[in-house]
Amino acid sequence: MALLPILEFPDPRLRKVAVNVEHINEDTRRLAKDMLETMYHAPGIGLAASQVNVHQRIVVIDVSDDGDEPRVLINPSWEPLTEEMQNYQEGCLSVPEFYDDVARYSKIQLSAFDEHGEPISEQAEGLFAVCIQHELDHLNGKLFVDYLSRLKRDRIRKKLEKKHREDAKDALYEAKVKMEAEA
Repeated sequence: MALLPILEFPDPRLRKVAVNVEHINEDTRRLAKDMLETMYHAPGIGLAASQVNVHQRIVVIDVSDDGDEPRVLINPSWEPLTEEMQNYQEGCLSVPEFYDDVARYSKIQLSAFDEHGEPISEQAEGLFAVCIQHELDHLNGKLFVDYLSRLKRDRIRKKLEKKHREDAKDALYEAKVKMEAEA
């Protein structure tokens, strides 16, 4: 298994719409395992393939208290089962260190395949339903910040762009120090 790099907002690759997985095979299962390892390491409770620059409809989720109930959802879709919405404080591995309330359907019907190609059809509510909606948004090129006001979204974008510039400067400095040490 391998840790995968997670794309961060405002990277335009996060806006690419994912395509259906045509054949669930060993490559699909390996990607799902790598995504789970990446999600747990981050740490997070959900990760869409789009976030690791693989634009296929694959999502991994684990909303259990102990982080020991991993779910792999391939070609997932959902439908609301109620008009009732609930606000949840959401964060995102692609928008690190930012959280805000987002209204989501409180109860949904999930349809997907697992990593073995077995169909999944179940009702979801609470945090699991929220996580499904959040991760499937990623597969459609949408981020939780898109639910926020333009002002909040722009503020987050500017702070993350500044962080990315500072990280790049630090990496350049570290590379320079390493080259000088090796010379």
